[in-house]
Amino acid sequence: MEETNQSVVSEFIFQGLCTSRELQIFLLLPFSTLYLMSVVGNLFVVILIITDHHLHSPMYFLLANLSFIDFCLSSVTTPKLITDLLTNTKTISFGGCMSQILCVHLFAGGEMILLASMAYDRYVAICRPLHYTTIMDRQKCIWLILISWIIGLVHSISQLILILELPFCGPRVIDSFFCDIPLVMKLACTDTSTLGIVVNAESGVLATTCFILLLISYTYILLTVQLHSKDGSSKALSTCTSHIIVVVLFFGPVIFIYLWPVNITWVDKFLAVFYSVITPLLNPAIYTLRNRDIKNAIKKLINHM
Repeated sequence: MEETNQSVVSEFIFQGLCTSRELQIFLLLPFSTLYLMSVVGNLFVVILIITDHHLHSPMYFLLANLSFIDFCLSSVTTPKLITDLLTNTKTISFGGCMSQILCVHLFAGGEMILLASMAYDRYVAICRPLHYTTIMDRQKCIWLILISWIIGLVHSISQLILILELPFCGPRVIDSFFCDIPLVMKLACTDTSTLGIVVNAESGVLATTCFILLLISYTYILLTVQLHSKDGSSKALSTCTSHIIVVVLFFGPVIFIYLWPVNITWVDKFLAVFYSVITPLLNPAIYTLRNRDIKNAIKKLINHM
């Protein structure tokens, strides 16, 4: 009988963020605080949008789903990162590693589509305001959310299937704090150069397509507002800046990890921390601080307490 991958390598070992024991202890409080703030911030946005009827519009419906995905994305890797800071041997089972790969690509792929959906929503609201309520009805919003999850799921399963076909029979040390495809492929007992191209191409097509759609949408929005307003530039920027900042924060690390890898360990770790820990924390802060409706809803909530 042919042995399965898991019977050959039952677990992987993380090298973590650093080797210094003192630095790991020092990082424990900052990362625990960041994760707690991310969880509270994102869930607060979700609950606020659900409970405040003034926020029951397509834009905030999409924003609530973005916050939920950010909560899920940070929860895939950050709790394990925090607990590993307390241990000398940082291990993860084969199944746990594959689950991390599946979930990271599910939520990251879904977020890419969701950000494109949010850009479409802003395009309709600004460029076709008279038809906004007709185009962005409840059914359209639900379909946009479903499509983001379906594409994220198809993307993650396709990536996982490629990895599960690899034989793992020896090396098992991953120079990171979570299982990511490029690092796991290096441990396979076979040449993965062709597979690496396929994996990066699949991720690259999804990321590039979404990024181009986002660029086209926001460029069209900015041009439209500028042509139809006396102070078009400032109004366009105030309308779309939050969305553009979130897009840059999310796609920046993704581009460097999958499309334009630098292959410098500390840079890869920094980028991984940024998009799995920092970005999910910044998203609710950016939308909350820059959005008048959200701020009004928070003030109303505080006044009722």
